[in-house]
Amino acid sequence: MPTTRGTVRAGAAYSAEPTQRSGDVELLVIRHGVAEEREEFAATGKDDSLRPLTKEGRWKMERNARALRHALPSLNVIATSPYTRAAQTAKIVAAAYDDVGVERLDALTPEGRPQAFLAWLRGRESDDRVAAVGHEPHLGSLVYWLLTGEAVEGRIAMKKGGACLLELDPKSRAGKATLIWSLT
Repeated sequence: MPTTRGTVRAGAAYSAEPTQRSGDVELLVIRHGVAEEREEFAATGKDDSLRPLTKEGRWKMERNARALRHALPSLNVIATSPYTRAAQTAKIVAAAYDDVGVERLDALTPEGRPQAFLAWLRGRESDDRVAAVGHEPHLGSLVYWLLTGEAVEGRIAMKKGGACLLELDPKSRAGKATLIWSLT
């Protein structure tokens, strides 16, 4: 069963700067912000992958990104689904992190395979802090798989703009991640 390291009480500060890092990757998983309604966008005849964030969704994500920066002061890279709403979310988060680099990964699309994402993650340096921006139910399934090793959909649901921080050895297999915190 996955374990958590510490807790964050309402109003309390979480410090993501331990005195000595473990050599594990810290993975910040973020669901894209509020996007245009699927049915309304479908009426335009455009592919759903082009559906953007709403004005309110952008504003809320900017606020969320600032809070994420406070909780986790640095990132090395942001991986994102190439879908417009996720790419826009990644750009907002990147701006909050002094324009850290963004990589588009098909493994983070709704049809993406968790194994493909883990293969990409294995190419990262130990001690990296990586963000991954994508979609539900894919992200919840990815988080659950990394925590438990079980490929089950629907056990973890991430709200739009929600995030969680995992710690894992990128060289290990699924089921070995540790949940550090979750913000919904």
